[in-house]
Amino acid sequence: MFKNHPKGLLAAALSNMGERFGYYIMNAVLALFLCSKFGISDETSGFIYSVFYCGIYVLSLVGGIIADRTQNYKGTIQSGLIVMAAGYVCLAIPITATAGNHAWLLPFTCLSLFMIAFGNGLFKGNLQALVGQLYDNFEAEEAKKGPEALKAAQDKRDSGFQIFYVFINIGGLIAPFVAPLLRSWWLKAHDFIYNSTLPSLCHQFIDNGGNLPAEQMQNLSDLAGQVMLSGAPVSDMAAFCSDYLKVFNEGIHYSFFASVAAMLISLVIFVCTKKMLPAPAKKVAKEAAGYTEEEKVAMAKEIKQRLYALFAVLGVCVFFWMSFHQNGQSLSFFARDFINTSKIAPEVWQCVNPFFVIVLTPVIMAIFAALARKGKEVSTPRKIAIGMGITGIAYLFLLLFSSTSGYPSGEAFRQMPVAEAAAMKAGPWVLILTYFFLTVAELFISPLGLSFVSKVAPKNMQGLCQGLWLGATALGNLFIWIGPVMYNAWPIWKCWMVFLIICVVAMSVMLGMVKWLEKVTAA
Repeated sequence: MFKNHPKGLLAAALSNMGERFGYYIMNAVLALFLCSKFGISDETSGFIYSVFYCGIYVLSLVGGIIADRTQNYKGTIQSGLIVMAAGYVCLAIPITATAGNHAWLLPFTCLSLFMIAFGNGLFKGNLQALVGQLYDNFEAEEAKKGPEALKAAQDKRDSGFQIFYVFINIGGLIAPFVAPLLRSWWLKAHDFIYNSTLPSLCHQFIDNGGNLPAEQMQNLSDLAGQVMLSGAPVSDMAAFCSDYLKVFNEGIHYSFFASVAAMLISLVIFVCTKKMLPAPAKKVAKEAAGYTEEEKVAMAKEIKQRLYALFAVLGVCVFFWMSFHQNGQSLSFFARDFINTSKIAPEVWQCVNPFFVIVLTPVIMAIFAALARKGKEVSTPRKIAIGMGITGIAYLFLLLFSSTSGYPSGEAFRQMPVAEAAAMKAGPWVLILTYFFLTVAELFISPLGLSFVSKVAPKNMQGLCQGLWLGATALGNLFIWIGPVMYNAWPIWKCWMVFLIICVVAMSVMLGMVKWLEKVTAA
């Protein structure tokens, strides 16, 4: 896999894999955890999740600026890992939310998320910038051997970022299992079993002083009887609700210690292998000394064209991330409500996406390579346009399935009697097929978008431009809260229809710019 690629690629990939493992533990549970811990609505949880996800990528722009100005990419990356670990330590503290501490505990949780986002901002974009620098150096060395060697080296960049992306998803594949396993173990140790619907009902019971509509009270009573391993009847519903919520959320808190361990492992790997990664400061200083005034004018013009192309692609990708990252929002709520989770917790479905990334990346790389050998190479901008179309197919499938199944809004579905709702729930294949399409789309956009940025970014702005890519992702993530709002307000097929329209429009815009983008990329 790493044959004929720069030696530092494996070091960078391993460093990122550990960090992503820790991050995806938290990401898999975050939206559902906020609901179960604080009893807040899907919409409020979705808003916090959106701001957090936006913050990760906005702060990557800040991290890129810091690294570019200090030219200390490696030190910035190390600082990011340490700050992230501190944030996960704060999240791991198992404090039970009550009416008395809610006013400070929720802000404390948000502060912990900010620490994780800021650390990620220092880490993520700058490590990607170093991978891009690896290929700049690699191509420069191969250019000395002649045009054919240079062309072969340039063709390795896209596949290199795809390999890098695979290692991200190895961590993401394993991570979603950690929190549900620890939570289920902790529940079992306290004579309970897992139920995804129960935390919301427990919060409603407590918040309303034990007064619930008769139908909801019957649902709570039925579920309470089902989760008691001892089979003993529940005589004090208030005590049961408090105990279940406490134990349920403690199990999730403990999973964040695994995130801390993953950050530290990633830090050790990076410190031990950072000598294999490039030092951009030395390269830029050496090249800057040789520029004439004419060259500087020509470079300024070229830089403008490159940045125009970059911003054009970033504008399209905003809509991809808004649609794709519903995997942690409306699709997670869809898994909780409309999919039978009696054997598989909703968070575990987050592993389907990285599984497909790992399995499908070699296949897609082989297809691209075969096309290139036949002289039919697909350009990076065109691949991104195709990816938007495939994202649309995922939402078209969900639209058709939800419409034919007669699914109401998520809010209306949760108010239905337990037995009636259970009869309407879909099998796992629905989410598996959805994530298949979304993953194929991701492989056409995310790693290749990173490759595109590394191609068009001026050499002294690598960290900043990778930060801009992540900033566009942030903008898309800022709007992902719209998904849960539509999901709970309308019959859910309408929610999927909105995302389908977004994808089709974005694909059309991208196709209209392909020739211009191909010209700029080739320059």
